Amino acid sequence: MIIEYSIITVYSIALVLIFIYALAQLNLLFNYLKAQKIKDDSPKFDFSDVDEIPFVTIQLPVFNEIYVMDRLLKNIAKIDYPKNKLEIQVLDDSTDESLDITAKHIKQLQNTGLDIQHVLRENRVGFKAGALKEGLKTAKGEFIVIFDADFLPKKDWLQNTIPYFKDENIGVIQTRWGHINRNYSILTKIQAFALDAHFTLEQVGRNSKKHFINFNGTAGVWRKKCILDAGNWEGDTLTEDLDLSYRAQLKNWKFKYLENVITPAELPVAISAARTQQFRWNKGGAENFRKMFFKIITNKNISVKTKIHGLLHLLNSTMFLNIFIVSILSIPMLYIKNENEQLRSYFYMMSFFVISSLIFFICYWFMYKNSYGKGLKKFIEYTGMFFVFFSIVMGFSLHNSIAVLEGHFGKKSDFIRTPKFNINSLKDTWKDNKYLNKKMSFNVVLEGLLVLYFAFGMYSAFIVGNQGGDFGLFPFHLMLFFGFGYVFVKSLTSKI
Repeated sequence: MIIEYSIITVYSIALVLIFIYALAQLNLLFNYLKAQKIKDDSPKFDFSDVDEIPFVTIQLPVFNEIYVMDRLLKNIAKIDYPKNKLEIQVLDDSTDESLDITAKHIKQLQNTGLDIQHVLRENRVGFKAGALKEGLKTAKGEFIVIFDADFLPKKDWLQNTIPYFKDENIGVIQTRWGHINRNYSILTKIQAFALDAHFTLEQVGRNSKKHFINFNGTAGVWRKKCILDAGNWEGDTLTEDLDLSYRAQLKNWKFKYLENVITPAELPVAISAARTQQFRWNKGGAENFRKMFFKIITNKNISVKTKIHGLLHLLNSTMFLNIFIVSILSIPMLYIKNENEQLRSYFYMMSFFVISSLIFFICYWFMYKNSYGKGLKKFIEYTGMFFVFFSIVMGFSLHNSIAVLEGHFGKKSDFIRTPKFNINSLKDTWKDNKYLNKKMSFNVVLEGLLVLYFAFGMYSAFIVGNQGGDFGLFPFHLMLFFGFGYVFVKSLTSKI
């Protein structure tokens, strides 16, 4: 019975942690809905007065981006802002032929009168954080705008963001990401779905109540003074943006999130690229929890509620570990339930997962209808999207759990940037992308075995017990079978 009780205990703890996270999401939903009714009357710079227009530096951190550099530089050159108050830094750590191509394009732009500099380093110490820090040494702007290579800000982007810095306590302004290739595939659709939830429900829900939010690494602006006051960029985690965000807010800098300013960007279309991005984000989140936990709980200037939301925010990625634990133990639990009558009362814990799933379903529906419209047709479309999303998220749980464990246990790894593709329509292809990782991880083999494991879970529903089976977990195992199957098959075919 020791094994049975141990399984029940671990399973129950994971379920409760998921439930607590779901309750936090529900609270963010309430915050989000309230925020929609509040009119923004923030003070702004008056750009009709030339003296109120501040100097801005745009930083473009890039590394081997041959497919998107031309698009990026052409787009940035169209930014509408006084040329005498704008500087552009291309922070180029490239090691391939894109370096020379970029240099030629920058020279052409310089000849038009644009203040654009090609900033090079001898090594990639600190990776992206190191490049940003290097650029900051010579940056002339009072405000530092950052765009990753796959982002395409609109011409009036600076005019829609910079004016809010009239409030001298604001250290960061973050905008919402858009998706130029949302409908390319199921993979891009579920990535867009997850990001939309973050950039509506979570960012607005936290920011509206003055809880900590994060600069998302791109499509945002920093006050240079804020960066320096918070200790500058550090490369000791894989999510330098989250790290600096928390250090700045712990020093009482305000962050402002602009939901209605949308910055288009490209989603990874190859599953190997999505895996790379997910691994970095999830490991970085765990690393930042290790780094920030004590600083948050001991800070006397922030409320208890902000501390709770902050810790749960940093534990976002750890939810994948809890989901993976619940998934793996669900099949032993099915047998324990049906072979130990005296333990049946413990299985009320299973209802926590159902309730948590329902909470997520409700929260994401409000996000979806606010973004794409409401009505029966949209609800049916959303319901299908939610279950596909939920299944594939669970299919990534092994991969992301490994990232989380590495982060919590302090295992260091290099910053592996996400390959860019320049994919704009269904006709575009990514198969010949030279930056894709062609090696198959052993994790893919494990994911294939998990497909079989959850197929056994579905089969078990028919044979357990002595009363014709138990189908309570069958939908859960079906979603896991589909999710791991999708990730496994896509990972295999992407190598062909």
